[in-house]
Amino acid sequence: MAGFNKVVTSYEDAMAGLGDNMTVIAGGFGLCGIPENLIAQIKTMGTKGLTVVSNNCGIDGFGLGILLEDRQIQKMVASYVGENKLFEEQLLSGELEVELTPQGTLAEKMRAGGAGIPAFYTATGFGTPVGDGKEVREFNGRSYIMEESIKGDFAIVKAWKADRYGNLVYRHTAQNFNPLAATAGKITVVEVEEIVEPGELEPSQIHTPGIYVDRVILGSFEKRIEQRTVRTA
Repeated sequence: MAGFNKVVTSYEDAMAGLGDNMTVIAGGFGLCGIPENLIAQIKTMGTKGLTVVSNNCGIDGFGLGILLEDRQIQKMVASYVGENKLFEEQLLSGELEVELTPQGTLAEKMRAGGAGIPAFYTATGFGTPVGDGKEVREFNGRSYIMEESIKGDFAIVKAWKADRYGNLVYRHTAQNFNPLAATAGKITVVEVEEIVEPGELEPSQIHTPGIYVDRVILGSFEKRIEQRTVRTA
């Protein structure tokens, strides 16, 4: 990379510097908008002891689920984990530490981390196991628990388009957690379907400014459907 040019041409370069016991924040929701090739590169690297923060952990054999096959994930911070048999096995056996976090709280943890806000108060989870051991304060007669923000050593993100400066546009529901994850990494790596020249993206259409992005790589994507439902004849 030179100057403002964030483009790299290999997945080895894209994920250079990722090491054991780091925290990785991953965009996506279900299998929608996941950085599938960056995840595959982490599997290839064999990095171990990872803490992964994402809405969910993919499915058996695809998405973040492939990192469970070689026990690369030590801890998972997620909102939903119900699509993955191997995940269930490792959770019940005690191999995998899991921190279940309400979806809105998880989104705000990422956003706050990217904004440099160390913690925030939310009513979500008060009086439930989510709030156990957390500081409680009362505002206007209602109780709130304190949640700490999240920062990752790496953030891996999927976008639709980027320019060479790292400005990003997401497409439809594939936006999901990606803009939040993009702000919360010390190193943010983005794979995209198309790279254009600076000035070709309409400024008002940019969802994530390039200031948050460190590396951009052009990829091709399977875009697997998580659960295919068809009408009977």
